[in-house]
Amino acid sequence: MQAKAMRRAVMIACAVALTGCATVTTPTKGDPLESYNRTMFTINDKIDQYAFKPVAQGYVWAVPEPVRNSVTNFFSNIGDVYIAANNLLQLKIADGVSDIMRVAINTVFGVGGLFDVATIAKLPKHSGDFGLTLGHYGVPPGPYLVLPLLGPSTMRDTSGLVVDYLGNPLTYVSPDSVSWALYGVNLVNVRANLLGATDVLADAALDKYSFVRNAYLQRRQFLITGGEGSMPDYDEAPLPNYGDTEGAAPAVGASATAAPVAPASGRAAAPAPASGTGDTVPGNQYVPPAGFPSFRLR
Repeated sequence: MQAKAMRRAVMIACAVALTGCATVTTPTKGDPLESYNRTMFTINDKIDQYAFKPVAQGYVWAVPEPVRNSVTNFFSNIGDVYIAANNLLQLKIADGVSDIMRVAINTVFGVGGLFDVATIAKLPKHSGDFGLTLGHYGVPPGPYLVLPLLGPSTMRDTSGLVVDYLGNPLTYVSPDSVSWALYGVNLVNVRANLLGATDVLADAALDKYSFVRNAYLQRRQFLITGGEGSMPDYDEAPLPNYGDTEGAAPAVGASATAAPVAPASGRAAAPAPASGTGDTVPGNQYVPPAGFPSFRLR
């Protein structure tokens, strides 16, 4: 009886997935797998909502912040090993040497990486993986792809995950149970660090899938180009400044002389900023942190 119930649940889940795959009749340009991607994005979102997020919230509640920071530093120090390898593969010698120095300093003076002494010593933290290395040498990203549990990726970045796994020192920890336990702790810790970011995403984006896709693709391109040019804005247009009144049209019945006069050069005069506003960030221009919201096991 239980086997029949389980089989029925699996069939229902498959039917729901197939229904989700059939919802997008005209995929977005550059996203030919959008039907599958949206379905997998929804599945990942539900798994996160009912599994990963509650565990991460419990982790934040039970573990003091200094301990969580030390856990983050520990796994970040391990990540610097293969980040250094990828920077050297890209012939970024200065960055690669800097990453090696970060590992050495944090391991020796940071008690095995529990404290980030290298950042205090003005050695910056870099980003790197084999997907970026492939992109550095001109390998095209291929179609955008949402991976089960791991989140946003591309065909190129997905192929790079194999090398990233083999290059991660945690892979070679013995026994295997300890290795996978460390991967699990890293996953929970990364998810806990992203609790605030996902709350902002839920409030800021009308279409979470499109927002995450655009943010991921543009940030990856930004990293491949070495950070040249301006930061990506993820196609979000700034909101109009309703505090400006000088350039507004006159009210009905107002005198014609009240309308602003264009200067002789033919260009419209720039409106003066509203008092007290200062330099503000345009609305809907939220830049997610690195790798957001991917749950890759680094």
